[in-house]
Amino acid sequence: MSWFLVLVILGFAVGYYQWQLNQKRLLVIKNLRFDASITRRLADKYPHLTSSQTQQILEGLRDYFYMVLMARGKGMLSMPSQAADEAWHAFILSTKAYNSFCQRAFGKFLHHHPAETMTTQTQASNGIKRTWNLACRHEKINAANPQRLPRLFALDGEFKIANGFVYSLQCMALGAAANSYCASNIGSGCGGGSSCSGDNSNDSDSGGDSGCGGGCGGD
Repeated sequence: MSWFLVLVILGFAVGYYQWQLNQKRLLVIKNLRFDASITRRLADKYPHLTSSQTQQILEGLRDYFYMVLMARGKGMLSMPSQAADEAWHAFILSTKAYNSFCQRAFGKFLHHHPAETMTTQTQASNGIKRTWNLACRHEKINAANPQRLPRLFALDGEFKIANGFVYSLQCMALGAAANSYCASNIGSGCGGGSSCSGDNSNDSDSGGDSGCGGGCGGD
């Protein structure tokens, strides 16, 4: 057997293993059941929300975890929802459960950074461009010409989250409202971010696309 054929077979075996591992990790995220303590924290923080709306925020956080897995090797992601960020922080407080989930879903601990968004109303950071692209891909939205906002970008505005990040496809209607941003101007790219524990990442929201695999990592 030639070395070339050996390398082809080895490459196929490695690729198949990675595919299987990714499918298992997707199932971990899909089957995640958020602890009741997270729901209670959200209810205390946002008493105006209905139970259905609280569940939508948790599903927004689940979307973000999917994106972290999808983003492996593509650099840091930014969290565009203050409400989902609050849910993420509440999840981290259940330290054993959160660490177990991270190891099974990402193969390492997913560190949290405070929620961020675009640098200005119209200037998107690299981290949020990545999140927008992955969110649109996840929901089968045309990232360059969206007809609706992905869930994670719609939550704060739809549920009137205090100090939340509001994105609009109708940019002329934004005015000068604080924390209001033009989603259409994110371009072909749709703010705490995450970075990868154990990775040597030089990436930042204002930097290039190289850096932390998986969008997970250290404070």
